[in-house]
Amino acid sequence: MKITQHSSENTLTLSLDGELDASSSVLLDSELNAPEILNYTKVLIDCQRLNYISSAGLGVFISHLQRFQDANVKLVFFNMQEKVHNVFEILGLDSLLTIVPSQAEAAAV
Repeated sequence: MKITQHSSENTLTLSLDGELDASSSVLLDSELNAPEILNYTKVLIDCQRLNYISSAGLGVFISHLQRFQDANVKLVFFNMQEKVHNVFEILGLDSLLTIVPSQAEAAAV
């Protein structure tokens, strides 16, 4: 798993590349746990190259959700592959998290 950061004004975009499983979820957790992430109003998660997500990977996002909400930071997923999106849907996370098709829509949320 490779995570690339790109920031502009009040938005941080994290691009995920590879498989988000138990071992790589530790890296993602440390990225999302960084104190400076709460300085942004939006954190966009680019899932275009995310090929797989395990329950541990999902757990990382869920564990940070309340912290982001308390700090008024919007967490938005975009460019999600169908097989990854299906995992979110099966678990009902598509109603808990904001998932949009494109980066333009993510930026507009």
